[in-house]
Amino acid sequence: GEDPEMKWMIVADSSCDLQTMETGSPDVQYESVPFQMIMDGKEYEDNAELNVQEMVDRMETAKVSHSACPSPEAWENKFLQAERSIAITISSRLSGSYNSAMAARGMVLEKYPEKKIEVIDSLSTGPKLVLLAQLAARQINASASFEQVCESCRAFAQNAKTLFTLSSFHNLVQNGRVSKVAGFIAGKLNIRVIGIGTEEGRIHLKELMRGEKRTLRSMIACMLEDGYQGQPMAISECLNRPMAEELKAMILETWRDAMVQILPTRGLDSYYAERSGLIVSYPV
Repeated sequence: GEDPEMKWMIVADSSCDLQTMETGSPDVQYESVPFQMIMDGKEYEDNAELNVQEMVDRMETAKVSHSACPSPEAWENKFLQAERSIAITISSRLSGSYNSAMAARGMVLEKYPEKKIEVIDSLSTGPKLVLLAQLAARQINASASFEQVCESCRAFAQNAKTLFTLSSFHNLVQNGRVSKVAGFIAGKLNIRVIGIGTEEGRIHLKELMRGEKRTLRSMIACMLEDGYQGQPMAISECLNRPMAEELKAMILETWRDAMVQILPTRGLDSYYAERSGLIVSYPV
């Protein structure tokens, strides 16, 4: 009889700003497992129904808030639906999502040893997971083997860069992701901070900038320095489409044929990038 299982599942936690993805094949499904954001006891599930604007408004007045990563059961449920699964998580240095996915992988393989499941630590968040999911789909459609898809994704996770600019650090500081000093500086002076994702998947604050134009010019300088050459890249923006569009325009001035996609941040990235934050990822 017909095997009811999907052949391939690409599944990312909701730090990936893709709600849905055209995979280009009925044999390949893309799914998302949600984080939760809890604010003064009210829970926001990071799914298609989440109203990000409302969540961000609430977040800015909340006394206490935190995020919770997807459970092993949420990952397990996706892995059970396919013969081969590629799971993509936010940096394991920033969240327990990777460990959750690994626990689920163990549980599923114990029962179904013939399944293939790989968990890719993106070493980042947001747009880098978008690029990874799209890369996996392209590879699968080009008939790559499971091992080849895993290898391409691992190499991409290792080499692609993440750059971000934020105007508030409240939640990163409150949740222990960056130092108090950084949050204090950023919060006080009406300035933007430019930061990068390190090779180990941590957050490093690079410079302070006054004004958007100057900030964007500095980001272009970082991209040049990194050796970006116009490959497909992504920008995630938290309620700041105009600045994202401006960055895209500047990228296209420098790299005429660059492929640049802009995505609104979903819940988790909105929680940490906060209002007006931009996160950028690009291969080098």
